[in-house]
Amino acid sequence: MSQPAVPEPAAPKAPSLLRSGLVVSVMTLLSRVLGMVRDIVVAAYFGSQSEADAFFIAFKIPNFLRRLFAEGAFAQAFVPVLSEYRTKCTLAEVRQLVDRVTGTLGLTLAGITALGVAGAPVIITLFAPGFHGDDAKLALATDMLRITFPYLFLISLTALCGSILNSYGRFAVPAFTPVLLNVCMIGATLFLTPYFAQPIMALAWGVFIAGVAQLLFQLPFLAQIKLLPVPRPNRRDPGVKRIMTLMVPALFGVSVSQINLLLDTVLASFLQTGSISWLYYADRLSELPLGAFGIAIGTVILPALSRQHAGEDLKAFGRTLDWAVRMVLLVGVPAALALLLLAEPLIATLFHYGAMTGDDVSQSAAALRAYSVGVMTFMLIKVLAPGYFARQDTKTPVRIAIICMVSNMGLNLLLIWPLQHVGLALATSLSALLNAGLLWWGLRRDGVYHAQPGWPRFALRLFAATVAMAALLLWLVPATADWLSWGWQRKAWEMALLVVGGMVVYLGVLFALGLRLRDLRGARG
Repeated sequence: MSQPAVPEPAAPKAPSLLRSGLVVSVMTLLSRVLGMVRDIVVAAYFGSQSEADAFFIAFKIPNFLRRLFAEGAFAQAFVPVLSEYRTKCTLAEVRQLVDRVTGTLGLTLAGITALGVAGAPVIITLFAPGFHGDDAKLALATDMLRITFPYLFLISLTALCGSILNSYGRFAVPAFTPVLLNVCMIGATLFLTPYFAQPIMALAWGVFIAGVAQLLFQLPFLAQIKLLPVPRPNRRDPGVKRIMTLMVPALFGVSVSQINLLLDTVLASFLQTGSISWLYYADRLSELPLGAFGIAIGTVILPALSRQHAGEDLKAFGRTLDWAVRMVLLVGVPAALALLLLAEPLIATLFHYGAMTGDDVSQSAAALRAYSVGVMTFMLIKVLAPGYFARQDTKTPVRIAIICMVSNMGLNLLLIWPLQHVGLALATSLSALLNAGLLWWGLRRDGVYHAQPGWPRFALRLFAATVAMAALLLWLVPATADWLSWGWQRKAWEMALLVVGGMVVYLGVLFALGLRLRDLRGARG
């Protein structure tokens, strides 16, 4: 690697981690809110019927692979290498790396997509073996998978573009991009369903259209920083080989929670009709705080940690990790408790319309309570894992992932019989707790994570504010029967009162106990 001879494309001044995190969080929250609207529309049109189960499987497979390869293993392997090139190489060498990675990734994805479309019946049988006895559901899921599977190709290239933009401080564009998926799926449900003999096929086409829109949306922004990829496959390039080497173990290390959720779906396909949909709706709600903040913090700290590691600034590395953990606890603890206490009201407010029944609300709420146990640990995983990947250590997370996957399967088999689909959700939460604990212990063992001063005071503030919020919610929340009988306007009003009231009390207690905005500011990104 030579010393820089040509200046990089102009980059913005390094923002604080808090500011960058808030930008990503706001954009991601917009996407998640629209995702909730999407799920409300889908639930109203299709409920928890067999057609909905078939679509959720056809959508979950490419979405799972996308999280595994694109946002998971690839991003965690690519960003540290790109950050190192950006620090130590010329702009021409950075462009060459981007072109070769794009070409190699694109060629690999094209082959995987072709195999996925051709082998759709086999893939559906593998991912949902419980469909095997229902020929109509199996055929419908297969037809939809052939339409949705190319989404993996499109969204993985989109994730590549987003990783480049994130590495150069352009966090807003990649964070906004998922909004387009929700817009396309809502539009497909509302406007395309009349044109299909099986209306739910419109959703599959909405996913495909969204993949095209998301990729095209990011390209102009890459052109602005002079890094618009020109695909040139080259597996022998040293940078490409290093990324591929890091990706293999990262496939497990960063995506264990997604693998666990997939295992839940496989087992749920053997349970009563509706189980897959109940888990889906509950998972969507539990992912709201994860997506709105946990992923946002993980996204902004990875480039910062990678640069700090490349610059051998171990103190800054430790401070960044500690700041990220505190931010996750500040949001994750009250969010998890709120989901636990308001499970039925939330499900009823968002989904109890059209084909969604009262029993569906009860079953989904039970799964949501089980998922809420792991909300905070899901978020912690998102900020602890970058502590390994920024140091290009993928072996340790894979060992942890294997332990957690085995534990999850054992818990699934132990809990599914007495608790049915709720047992699957609880097993996922418990394995996430184990995952986060092992990641934290490993960072402490390696000497890269050090607790910064002020933890006792921070913990006291967090505990007092959370208790006050919980007391208010328990006092104000109406009975479940009321939520099921009210119209959407009353539900929305009551839920707004609970959410706003809970936030005001929580933040008010934190402020009264001395927490200030300056205490939340991270190091410069």
